[in-house]
Amino acid sequence: MTAQAPTVAPTTAAEPPTTPQDPAPGQAAGQAVPQNVPATFGAPWIRSAGEVAWKLVGIVAAVAVVFYVVGLVQVVFVALFLALVFTTVLLPLGDFYDRVMPRGLAMAASLLTAVLAVGALVTYVVSSVVSRWEDLATEFATGLTDLAELLTGIPMLAGLGGPDKWLEDGGAWLQAHAGDYAGTAAQSAGSIAEGATAVVLAIFCTVFFLTQGGRMWRWALDFVPADRHDRWEAAAAAGWNSFSGFTRGMFFVALSDGILAGIFLSVVGVPLALPLSVVVFLGAFIPMIGPVAAIVISVLVALAAKGPVLALVVLIGMVVVAQIDANVLQPLITGKQVSLHPVVMALVVAAGSVLGGLLGAVVAVPLTAVAWAVYCTLRRTAPAPGTPAVDGAD
Repeated sequence: MTAQAPTVAPTTAAEPPTTPQDPAPGQAAGQAVPQNVPATFGAPWIRSAGEVAWKLVGIVAAVAVVFYVVGLVQVVFVALFLALVFTTVLLPLGDFYDRVMPRGLAMAASLLTAVLAVGALVTYVVSSVVSRWEDLATEFATGLTDLAELLTGIPMLAGLGGPDKWLEDGGAWLQAHAGDYAGTAAQSAGSIAEGATAVVLAIFCTVFFLTQGGRMWRWALDFVPADRHDRWEAAAAAGWNSFSGFTRGMFFVALSDGILAGIFLSVVGVPLALPLSVVVFLGAFIPMIGPVAAIVISVLVALAAKGPVLALVVLIGMVVVAQIDANVLQPLITGKQVSLHPVVMALVVAAGSVLGGLLGAVVAVPLTAVAWAVYCTLRRTAPAPGTPAVDGAD
């Protein structure tokens, strides 16, 4: 019996030892790694557009939240805005008084001076009208009679009847809508009460802004990290200068409107030209409503004193003055002070009026100017990437 040769298994090429591969960041150990998956999705311009879109969504959401909160505390917002306007106007006068009297007394004197100045202007206008009230009433009745005769002479309006018929129809219409006007009057009374509350609160805040404004700002600055104090100091100074420039620009525009209106009304021979120019000056501080009210009052006085022809001339002239204000003075004076292009100002006012009505139209330009000034300052003073923060003292 022969010995059986041992069977040898066929050998294969030696395989290199395998070592466990480290998992990718965010991947569990032992999990299969997907093959041929791009690191990012889409073309670079798609990713950039997506990032910009998300940023715009965030900005719009933040602005919507701000508008919602302001709508809830509208009286407080109006009071704070008026307080800042009053502070801007009175601070230079208070600094002038500060040279000869203590700081607190100087600021109180500046506030008292402003109250006396506005009161004197209003008193002058009222007293001028009261002194000629009887003459104006007589002339106004004559002017209405002349206007009625002029209108009845027009063939298209002859069938509407005379002044007596107009008065009768007007009285019947007022009686039919008396309930609606009662509700509107009640709402107006509530708005007047809110406005008075806002003015009182604004004056209260103005006193503290004038006397303790620096201390209040240093307290607010403590909430910012110490290494960023200089940046926020510069941004706050830029925002305040922009807001102050807007207020100064509004004052010069209102003064120019009053002077132009006074000269025009004096040349055409309208009585009470100087008091009417004061009305135009005061009305210029109330956008949209103030200039229209000044035009209506001027036309009524011209109608009462000189008749419908001069009233039409005054209407055309006052509209021209308003257009000079809106298209020449506002862009040149206010736009230069707030460093905004006239087109931007027009769009901002339109957007503010759509979103917030009269209040939005009033605050749109100054708030946009302040936001732009603060943004530009913060971007200009931003530290370079990779620069370590350095702690600093106040």
